[in-house]
Amino acid sequence: MRFAVFTAAVLAAFTTTAALLGAGTAAAAEPIGQPDRIGVRLSHQETAAIADGPLPALVSMLVPPNRIGAGLKSDTAIYHDSNGNVHASLRQVMTEAASHPDGTITLYINAPGTRDGRVLDIYQQWN
Repeated sequence: MRFAVFTAAVLAAFTTTAALLGAGTAAAAEPIGQPDRIGVRLSHQETAAIADGPLPALVSMLVPPNRIGAGLKSDTAIYHDSNGNVHASLRQVMTEAASHPDGTITLYINAPGTRDGRVLDIYQQWN
């Protein structure tokens, strides 16, 4: 039950924040469903709006950094060690994607006990 409430709250916060911060009428967060997680793909405008707002800090206060996974682009400037551990905040991962003209993020909230115990996964995309 807590997972369902947390999931709904976080996804609603991300999509509402993107809409309120002027993501534009053509932009719309795209929901994604998978068997062990649900997510949302944000447009470039939504990515930039959320990266500049308070939401990354609020999520980081609720989800410990060791429970957040990051799928970084191969040309990322963010430091990650040889074991794949990312040494950056949620905001830094979002801001790097937003700094590219076509950069976007996809956020997933994972079902409990899946994905090596991670609660949240974020993936960067750009060309």
